[in-house]
Amino acid sequence: MTTETLPPMDNAEFDTLEAILDDLRERDDEVPQWEFCEGAIAALLCTRRPVSADEALPVVVGVGDEENDLAFADAAQESQFKALWDRRWNEVAASLAAPVETLDDERAYHPEVMDVRGAVAMLPEAERAEMAGQALPAFGQVWALGFMFVVENWDEDWTPPRDGETATWIDEALDAIVVLTEDDTGQPEFNMHAEEGPPSVSDARANAFGSAIWAVYDLHQIWKSLGPRVDPVRKAAEPGRNDPCPCGSGKKYKKCHGA
Repeated sequence: MTTETLPPMDNAEFDTLEAILDDLRERDDEVPQWEFCEGAIAALLCTRRPVSADEALPVVVGVGDEENDLAFADAAQESQFKALWDRRWNEVAASLAAPVETLDDERAYHPEVMDVRGAVAMLPEAERAEMAGQALPAFGQVWALGFMFVVENWDEDWTPPRDGETATWIDEALDAIVVLTEDDTGQPEFNMHAEEGPPSVSDARANAFGSAIWAVYDLHQIWKSLGPRVDPVRKAAEPGRNDPCPCGSGKKYKKCHGA
């Protein structure tokens, strides 16, 4: 069975990814949650050039960074994490390449995000009391932070093109994602964790989340159409006419290759 024919990742597999990240976080508290990685993968797939897992993981997760001795517990854990990372990478890539017209399409990109506030609101009162005062992320906030983390850390590949109209499209798409990096201060209307749960997400937030997903599609299409950034070719300076010829003949340039 190839990667393309594997069934969609299930909750148990995402739980495995989160458990590995939890284990890494025991040794480095800056290791992100999977939702952050989910946003990072979406951004890496929109980046102007291909970015391999070997390049991405040291920056996004912190494993394999020469300046950080953080490492997986063993070879088996590393293999399991990278296999699931690649699997999710391919799933998101297929979704962004699909010609979808509505986010209800089963082929559309559906970020693996959690309504933390909605989940906490459904806990027994005693457990909720234990979490009182903790700052809980808004719906989609961690995903958006992961996306923008890639934009900031691969800034050369996200430098807007000279074409003003295209640069404006990119800025507008990024603005739609940046909105989600901020708090949801609207009146709660929905619970994304459970349909019948206490409201935890505002109507404006839900709409902004949908706009952000379409923004990912726009960025993916724009950057892939532009292709990798090409540095201008700089012509080497020619020697002066009276300088020695660089061929090593011992003659002046004007009497040799400059004739």
